[in-house]
Amino acid sequence: MTIRSKLTLQFASIFALILVLFSLVIYYFTSLYRQDDFYKRIERRAYVSAHHFLEADEADATVQHHNQVLYYQVLPHEAVRIFRSDGSLYLGDGEGNLGVDQKQLAEIVRDKEVRFTEGVRQVVGIHYPDNQGDFVVLSSSVDEYSLQKLQHLKVILIVGFLGSMLVVLLAGWAFSKQAMRPITKVVSEVEKISASDLHMRLSNADGKDEVSHLTQTFNKMLDRLELAFEMQSTFVSNASHELRTPLTAMMGELEVALMKPREQDEYERVLHSILEDARLLTELSNGLLQIAQASIDASKIKQSYLRFDELVWMAREQALKRQPAARIDIGFANVPEEEERLIVKGNEALLLVAIVNVLENAIKFSPQNGQSISCQLKVLRHEVALRVQDKGLGIMPEDLKHVFVPFFRAENVRNITGHGIGLPLAERILKLHHGTISVNSKISEGTEVTITLPQAYIFIPPRL
Repeated sequence: MTIRSKLTLQFASIFALILVLFSLVIYYFTSLYRQDDFYKRIERRAYVSAHHFLEADEADATVQHHNQVLYYQVLPHEAVRIFRSDGSLYLGDGEGNLGVDQKQLAEIVRDKEVRFTEGVRQVVGIHYPDNQGDFVVLSSSVDEYSLQKLQHLKVILIVGFLGSMLVVLLAGWAFSKQAMRPITKVVSEVEKISASDLHMRLSNADGKDEVSHLTQTFNKMLDRLELAFEMQSTFVSNASHELRTPLTAMMGELEVALMKPREQDEYERVLHSILEDARLLTELSNGLLQIAQASIDASKIKQSYLRFDELVWMAREQALKRQPAARIDIGFANVPEEEERLIVKGNEALLLVAIVNVLENAIKFSPQNGQSISCQLKVLRHEVALRVQDKGLGIMPEDLKHVFVPFFRAENVRNITGHGIGLPLAERILKLHHGTISVNSKISEGTEVTITLPQAYIFIPPRL
């Protein structure tokens, strides 16, 4: 069922409930008023009958005539019964079964007045003391006219309800169409966006209502998708280039070697060259596996509590083993005496890979300065941070947004050996540990990489 149909049905259901309750209240109170009003009329008829029959021996001719005139102003299907105190019938006038027994007569004597119904007939019984004794006067009638009007009211309410529901359904259908128009427009615009049109954005995103909020959310999602597609395109282009280069070199070496018989030394040279290319492919494959490992769910990797400063020193030692000629200076800023502020939670092996990659990147791109880099460890309010700074080539502004794309390499560093895996791998590892990594760079001045990790324990100073 469409949302438009649901809105129409919900709107109609709510209106139907309100209309039914309103009609029932009208019918109920109209019926109650009719019944009470007719009881009062019957009660007056009971007293008129009592005066006419029981007061005749005491009243003069004028009063008797007046009582007689009032008595003959009868109600529809009126019936009067007068009983003595012993329950015997004193007088009966009019046809109709009043359904009276001795128990009801005793109740009337006790309560002085009783009202009840016998089918459609309404009956009022009163206790009437007289000089001839105590009597029970019963007067009854059928309110034909008012019952007929009540029946007409019921028909009017039912027909009015059905007619109103028809109008409500039509109005609700038109209203739901109007209400759904902004959403329909969003759906129509979204359907026009394909993988090649990710630059398009939805309109009507400047309002304050829910549809505008939905549109803004879609536009933000399209921003992320456009960036992801751009990164994917860059990744595929660079990865294919990086993987194709050693394979092409290997095939070229083999084809040249097989063109004619060669000396043993020449074959050994070709094999060594192919071995180097094979090692290069192995490094690329290992890098892809590490990126895949860094993309897994954080709950599936083993984590422990680690000191961040110890991780930095361990990473420095590993980087120096790989680059013995490099120089890595480590400084400290805002480091408190409490060791708890330096504790982070994570996987030691993965965090070491991330820090080592950042250090090796800085060393690799600082050849003109003797491969010397500086590091500063800083403790923030809820985080620990490591800033790695080099004085190398720098990164062009248009290339900065791609530094975390696997296999991407800036134009000015194409001549330096590398695969473009280090920073993307570090970013994914840090995201896995709820950390961050940022890169700032200026051409010919150097690059600054800052990584942060949340503290595992937040230090709260004791109260004095």
